[in-house]
Amino acid sequence: MVSVPARRSQVAFATGRGLSQRRACTLVKVGRSALRYRSRMAEKDAPVLTRMSELAAQYPRYGYRRVRIFLGRDGHKMSFGRAYRLWRQAKLQVPRKRPRKRIATGRPRPQAPTGANQVWSYDFVFDWCANGQQLKCLTVTDEWTKEGLAIEVDGRIRSPRVIDVLSRLVSERGAPLYLRSDNVLRQEVWQPERQQIFLRRRWSADLKQHRPSGFRRQGMSSRP
Repeated sequence: MVSVPARRSQVAFATGRGLSQRRACTLVKVGRSALRYRSRMAEKDAPVLTRMSELAAQYPRYGYRRVRIFLGRDGHKMSFGRAYRLWRQAKLQVPRKRPRKRIATGRPRPQAPTGANQVWSYDFVFDWCANGQQLKCLTVTDEWTKEGLAIEVDGRIRSPRVIDVLSRLVSERGAPLYLRSDNVLRQEVWQPERQQIFLRRRWSADLKQHRPSGFRRQGMSSRP
């Protein structure tokens, strides 16, 4: 069904083409009195919209239902439907509550390195060849010097391979104070006779179910 304002515009178009107003109203099926009708809703709603905007600015967490109660106390009684229509017309809305960023206190904070060979981080990086074969890369980095200590590339890398790479680095460079993997900081008293025992027990358990997360040099040193 065509609205009355749309039919009035059709009558104006027809009269502009040479038809009489009576004939145009008959064709469009609209009364001639409707052509002279002027809506007074805007004048009626103007003070209500002004007061509604003031209340919305004063009480930003109140919606149109509660604002409607305040308007009724000021003498602007209305139904829920009209209050909702005016609320939408004024483009008012309650701002969304943003969740607070909570600091995790139960997890250990990452240890920032103060010198070389203090904190190592290792992670897996994945890539694909032109034929679609997946490549898995084990990367070990010194977080202070940003030096790539080792990059091991193969189709798949199991925990014994990781243990061998870390053992070789420990034997060549000495043991770091901290070892970080997937934003988890591990600390151990490094003694030559205990290195292999610790690596076999701790790292094999951690890396059996290792999920690819991508190597993030900065993120691993800054996030808990």
